[in-house]
Amino acid sequence: MSDAWTDSITGARMQVDKQFQQQVRDSEFSNQQWGLIMTAVEFRIDDPGTPERATLVADTQNVEQIIPELESIPQGMGARPGRGGQSGGDGLLGRLRGLLSGGSDDGVDEEKLDAANTLAGEYARELQEFLEQQGRWAEVCGQAARE
Repeated sequence: MSDAWTDSITGARMQVDKQFQQQVRDSEFSNQQWGLIMTAVEFRIDDPGTPERATLVADTQNVEQIIPELESIPQGMGARPGRGGQSGGDGLLGRLRGLLSGGSDDGVDEEKLDAANTLAGEYARELQEFLEQQGRWAEVCGQAARE
């Protein structure tokens, strides 16, 4: 779902992406994993008719679907090993090893899901702050209210 207001903040998102890199580095996610997470995040503005009360929200309801895919992203440049990122644990053999060692294969690591949701929420707050500082928040809210 692409709305005109989300298209209008593309440049702002690119700037916030750069500013947000430190938070991603400090997280358990690699840049590639964060990029995948962000493909599942949609943004909405709650109460756009009143910009002073409006809030940019990261809708993360689809993030759960991509959490299992995070393990298949190579731990390459910019990736931080740890928290389940064992080498050789990918694929069928890795899943079988996990099942045999008592691990579950329900596909969703709740800790990763919580971390992804939290980081996406922080990103939304920074994006709203950036738009406010640039004097664009009221305009963006107006666009969202018309849609």
